Amino acid sequence: MEKISNLLLKLSRRLYVDTEQQEEFINALINPQVYNPSILWCKDKPDDFSLSIAKPVDWQPAFVDRLELNQKPGQHPLHEQGYFYCLDFSSVFAASIFLTISQPINLIFDMCAAPGGKSIFAWRVLQPELLIANEVIGKRIGMLFSNFKRCKITPTAVLNRDSSILAEAIPKSSDLVIVDAPCSGQSLLAKGEKVPGCFHPTNINKNANRQKRIIANSAQIVAPQGYLAYTTCTYSPEENEQVCEWLLQKFPQYEPVEVSHLKHHQSHLTTIPCYRIFPQSGLGAGAFAALFKNTETENTTKINEQTLQKLGIRYTQI
Repeated sequence: MEKISNLLLKLSRRLYVDTEQQEEFINALINPQVYNPSILWCKDKPDDFSLSIAKPVDWQPAFVDRLELNQKPGQHPLHEQGYFYCLDFSSVFAASIFLTISQPINLIFDMCAAPGGKSIFAWRVLQPELLIANEVIGKRIGMLFSNFKRCKITPTAVLNRDSSILAEAIPKSSDLVIVDAPCSGQSLLAKGEKVPGCFHPTNINKNANRQKRIIANSAQIVAPQGYLAYTTCTYSPEENEQVCEWLLQKFPQYEPVEVSHLKHHQSHLTTIPCYRIFPQSGLGAGAFAALFKNTETENTTKINEQTLQKLGIRYTQI
């Protein structure tokens, strides 16, 4: 425990100069709290909905309700009927960057999709002609499709391919590519879960290198004038701001997009527009989000059913 505590202390000093803020951050991790659950409405909310709703925050979309503590939406009959999807409020924060996109989005591609929350959020906001959800971990595919089926998210296609294969097969094809990147998962500590080694530099660097590989492949899938979203649920700058800075150096055709409704959550660790919440805020265990636009003006590559069949569709819902 002493070694973990020292690593946490070092991280707190990298995140904050002020000692009081360091202490608040550490305390939020070593003394986990319960955060308000939230739900994303996939259908219109019935007038007689019985769960207690908390006061919304100013950037919260109308189709999301943050509930009072100790509500159990997953046990509500409307959940099984597909009226709503349960997700934590940190995910709502990260996915809210999609609200900034005003142009028509025909194709959404979610690179690391399971269990499906950000895919469903993007579908709800942007109403694409097609949502393609990819999940490289085969055992998570069933859960992903089950959530799509229950919530009637259509039309959708589910794939199980490495990002490198997709970069080669469908370049410049997708109006929005979502990368909810696998990470060290440090925010899980704020929920009371155990995440061994999440602060160790070797683990952090391993994740950062994987994130760069995934986002580089994902950047090649974005159509000209399309968007690339990058989100994590961890705190280390190596996995967040530094990945975004690396992306802009590697792919100069991308420019960061300001998300005006999150301006008060701008990361203080970079000048690039990107956004964070921390566990001591009380809103959620933590999230990082950034949105980029591909400034290229070439023609978009069209994906047809034959292309999807070659990639090996696991499930479809049309």
